[in-house]
Amino acid sequence: MDDWLAGERRALSRAITAVENENREATAVLRAMQGRLGRAISVGFTGPPGAGKSTLVNAFVREQRERGRTVGVIAVDPSSPISGGAILGDRIRMTGHAGDDGVFVRSLASRGHLGGLSRSAVRVMDCMDAGGRDVIVIETVGAGQSEVEIADVADVKVVVAAPGLGDDVQAIKAGILEIADILVVNKGDHPLAVQTLRHLKTMAGMRPEGTRPAVLKTTALNGEGVAELAAAVDALGRERRHAAPMARARRLLRRAALDLASRRLSAVDSAEVERLARALTTGDATVEKAALDLLRLAMKDDR
Repeated sequence: MDDWLAGERRALSRAITAVENENREATAVLRAMQGRLGRAISVGFTGPPGAGKSTLVNAFVREQRERGRTVGVIAVDPSSPISGGAILGDRIRMTGHAGDDGVFVRSLASRGHLGGLSRSAVRVMDCMDAGGRDVIVIETVGAGQSEVEIADVADVKVVVAAPGLGDDVQAIKAGILEIADILVVNKGDHPLAVQTLRHLKTMAGMRPEGTRPAVLKTTALNGEGVAELAAAVDALGRERRHAAPMARARRLLRRAALDLASRRLSAVDSAEVERLARALTTGDATVEKAALDLLRLAMKDDR
């Protein structure tokens, strides 16, 4: 079981499967990782579809390997409508790293989480961290305006925009400008790249002093600007990585509590729900009181 702590790929894969499925080996895996977290730098790539996130992640991973670092990649793909599993789009796009033992790629299904991260992604990050990966890369599903959950778990947040696609406006509407540590205009050889870069720099300047993101330009296909991106990630990640395990634990706790409440609420007797709804319509209860009563019914016993 301890082979995964030494970075052995197959053992790491088994450990991740155990915590994803919460099977009988999961407890041993979770216990083994204690005291070994907070070593890796975690970086999240997010942004609207069409920005070239996957190509940029591929180039970023190549840069990290050239610097002699091991990398874990978590690619959060849309869920299959049939099986519920990940469609594996990003793993297909990263076949260039398939023979490299220093790169471990795991595709996860979003499972309906609009914020771009599934609950199991947090535990997978912990496994990669404890398993000795130097850098953990998380690429979210690319859902657009809901893509902000990554702020809770990644040391460094990279928001990727593409020139000429209105991403500068999209960033304001989505609120993802607020989570960005680094704003990247990808496809930097596009004629509109300089204009988009200028717009994003203007918007970054709206943030308070000391919180303004770096704004960079990359062309992932030829590697232009990727070394500069890696340097910016390193500078921020070294300062923050030791706080990451607690941030991931808080995220996991909140997600688990919400999932538990949702399951128990769905199990409340429909007659009780009808009674509370009727009290709302007659004015005998406020929304807050009825909601509290419903929560009490849901949590009154162990289901």
